Amino acid sequence: MLNRFFASVECVKRRLNPLEAYLVVMSNAERAGGLVLAATPKMKSVHHIKTGSRMYELPTWDERIIIAPPRMKLYLKVNAMIQAVFRRYVPAEFIHVYSIDECFLDITGSHLLFGSTDEIVRKIQRDILEELRLYVTVGIGDNPLLAKLALDNVAKNRPDGIAEWRYEDVPETIWKIKHLEDVCGIGHRTAAHLKRMGIFSMYQLSQTPLPVLKSAMGVIGEQLYYHAHGLDYSRLNEKYVPDNKSYGKSQILEKDYHVPAEVEIVIREMVEEVAMRLRQNHVDTSVIHLSVGYSKYSIKKGFSHQAKIPSTNSSHALIPYFLELFRRYDEREPVRSIAISCGKITLKAGLQLNLFEDVNRTLNHEQLEVTVDKIRMRYGFKSLMHASSLLNGATGLKRSEMVGGHKG
Repeated sequence: MLNRFFASVECVKRRLNPLEAYLVVMSNAERAGGLVLAATPKMKSVHHIKTGSRMYELPTWDERIIIAPPRMKLYLKVNAMIQAVFRRYVPAEFIHVYSIDECFLDITGSHLLFGSTDEIVRKIQRDILEELRLYVTVGIGDNPLLAKLALDNVAKNRPDGIAEWRYEDVPETIWKIKHLEDVCGIGHRTAAHLKRMGIFSMYQLSQTPLPVLKSAMGVIGEQLYYHAHGLDYSRLNEKYVPDNKSYGKSQILEKDYHVPAEVEIVIREMVEEVAMRLRQNHVDTSVIHLSVGYSKYSIKKGFSHQAKIPSTNSSHALIPYFLELFRRYDEREPVRSIAISCGKITLKAGLQLNLFEDVNRTLNHEQLEVTVDKIRMRYGFKSLMHASSLLNGATGLKRSEMVGGHKG
C-alpha cells in the first residue's frame, strides 16, 4: 500500500516529507462540507483529521496546514510509474490492482531471480522511495486475505511498514482483531447483522458453525466463515471477468434541483454517456431503470422505476423513455441524486426498423451517433455537446473535466 497516496504525492510535488508535512487533499475546499480525500500521518496524529473528515473540522488556525485540491490525472500517472516498478519483480499476470493505492503481488515465482520474500519486499520499497520519494507499507501472507489483513492491522503502524501473517498465526492474528469492521469485507451493515446474531469478535465468528452462518447470511456467511479461519483460495493469475449485465451512471448533484426541466437536462446528459458505452460494446438494452433521490429536507425519499423498451442503443431513442419515466413518477420534490441504468443486455444483431419510421432518417440518426462517438473518444466528451449543456442545471461540461468524480 502507498502510504496516504494522494497526500504523499502532493507532498512530493511540493518537496515536502510526507511523514512530516501537515497536508490534506480536499475536494470542494471552498465549502464547509468539503471532503478530505487523504491526509498525512501528522494530520491524523496531531489533529485527528483523516479520510472522510470535513472542511469545518479542520483547525484552520494552524498555519502549517496545506490544503491541496485533488489532481486525479497526476495520481493515475504516479500509479502507472509504481506499476512499472512492480513489473520489474513480478509478471503482469501476477499483479492485481485492488485500488489506486493498493496492489496484490504474487511473488512465488520471483524468488530464484530476486531472493527471499523479505528481500523482494525491501527492494520494492527501496526502488519506490528512491525514485518516487513515496513510502510503501506491505502486508505479507500465504494468500491475498492474510496479506491484506496484515497490512491493514499491523504494517501501517510499524516503522518499517512490513507485517507478515501466516496460516499458523491465525489464532494470534485474525482471532485477536478487536473490531469486526477492521476486517476487509465486513462493513457496518454486515457487522451489525453479525452482532444481532451474538457475534462480536473474529474469534466468535470462527467458532460459529458454518451451516448457521450460511443459513442466516447465504454465500456471504460462508465466505466470512472461511475468512475467519484465514482461508482464501483466490489466485491472482486467474482473472475473473464477469459479463456486463447492465450499464449505468449515477451522480449526486451539487445542490437541490427544484426545477424539473433542469433535472431533465442532467438525465439527457447521463443517458448520452451510457448510450455511447452501449454502442462501443456493440450491445443493445431492452430494460431501463431510473432512480431519483430527493433532498434530505424533503419528507419523501424519491422513486425507483424501470420499463421495458424495444431493444436499442440509440441516444435518440433512449432519452425519451427515461424522460417519460421521470415525468410519470416525479412528485415535484427537490432532486439531489440521479441514477440510470440499462439492463437486459444483448449483442447488437442489426438495425431494428419500424414500419412507420422513415428508414433513411433512422439510418442517418445511427450514423450520426457513431460519428459523434468517434469524435468524443478522440477529443473528449465535451468536444461535441448539445446546447442544453450550457443551460442552468447542466453538469456534463463540468464533469467531463473530472476524473473519478474529482478535478483532474
